[in-house]
Amino acid sequence: MKALVLGAGLVGVTTAYELLKDGWDVTVVDREDAPARFTSHANAGLFAPGHAYAWSSAQAPGILLKSLIHNDQALRLKLSLDPKMWRWMWQFYRQCTDEGARANTTRKVKLCLYSQSVFHDTVGATGVSYDGKTGGLLYLYRSQSSFEAAAKKASILTENGCELQTLERREAVRVDLALEPVQNQFAGALFAPKDESGDACMFTEALAQWCQTRDVTFKYGVNIEGVAAEGDRVTGIATSKGIETADIYVLCLGVYSPHLARNLGVDLPVYPVKGYSMTVPVAGHDYPPAVGGVDEENLVAYCPMGNRLRLTATAEFSGYSTTHRPSDFRHMIKVAKQLFPRGGDYSNATYWAGLRPMTPEGTPIFGQGRHRNFWYNTGQGHMGWTMCHASARITADLIAGKPPAIDLDGMTLQSRVS
Repeated sequence: MKALVLGAGLVGVTTAYELLKDGWDVTVVDREDAPARFTSHANAGLFAPGHAYAWSSAQAPGILLKSLIHNDQALRLKLSLDPKMWRWMWQFYRQCTDEGARANTTRKVKLCLYSQSVFHDTVGATGVSYDGKTGGLLYLYRSQSSFEAAAKKASILTENGCELQTLERREAVRVDLALEPVQNQFAGALFAPKDESGDACMFTEALAQWCQTRDVTFKYGVNIEGVAAEGDRVTGIATSKGIETADIYVLCLGVYSPHLARNLGVDLPVYPVKGYSMTVPVAGHDYPPAVGGVDEENLVAYCPMGNRLRLTATAEFSGYSTTHRPSDFRHMIKVAKQLFPRGGDYSNATYWAGLRPMTPEGTPIFGQGRHRNFWYNTGQGHMGWTMCHASARITADLIAGKPPAIDLDGMTLQSRVS
């Protein structure tokens, strides 16, 4: 039986791996020339159930409006005439209640924790290398008031099985000595001892290679142009290199998933949210971080990756452009130098911008529409590295007719598309 996976990012490659485990003859197609060359290429690297909060909070609309005047906001809105963006923003706004934030955060953290167990199984079975680092992640707070509020807010994660510790700044320094020279900048930290990190691109490349040696076919440089269907079945995918056919099809195209789904009469609530990253060499430098984390009041994430330091920031609602300018990284560089002034060679950093496939709720979309051989696994948003392993296993189980390991309430196509 043949399976065709559409997309070779984190979600597509992990899906191919889980389908291979289940005995499918798998082919993966992607427009890029290698795996993980788009959204998965230079992301934050944090595998972070301890940071699984929904973006759609009661405070989010105010932050977005403020960003129209002040360019230093963590969430940033650029005005656009795109009606799809405004429809998505309205759906997002409707989630921005205390009740919505709690429901969406609960779903996210359960999915993330399950994903971590699947991830460990995958790494154990394949032995792939990805500059992985265990030992926890630190979430740093600069003011006492924000620190206390965060400790209170964390109950929604701990109630759902995530371990979080409240640390005074001296205790945070014991977790990572790189913070010792700058510890007076912080009131304290939340520490998630089971969170971890690694290079998502390196992982995806290694897992794709592992799958390829076991007869999974990867077709790169293939543009997906359309989908053909008869009745309740998809009959083929039109590509720039001909028609691809299979017994089942899995949509893992991230921000481009809605483009193909529209051909099947499905209006997916997935829209791109741009993020920015910089990668800094650290070899020969003093006090690079030993563990990853987030400067919460600046929402700048940092992640050690071998001889590199990855820094990421900003969630910008600005359409499908991946362009960037030096000014887009100014705030990130400033914060990085405050945290780790001698931690890396900032003059030789490389820069990147990518598009997160966000849903208004912040949770993925699984399952089927009316076409019974076409499956959805998309919308992992800013936590694709953390969510993709569970997403892949859930999708494989649904295809096999098995009940998923966690409740999919609010995460199926039927519950998200009217």
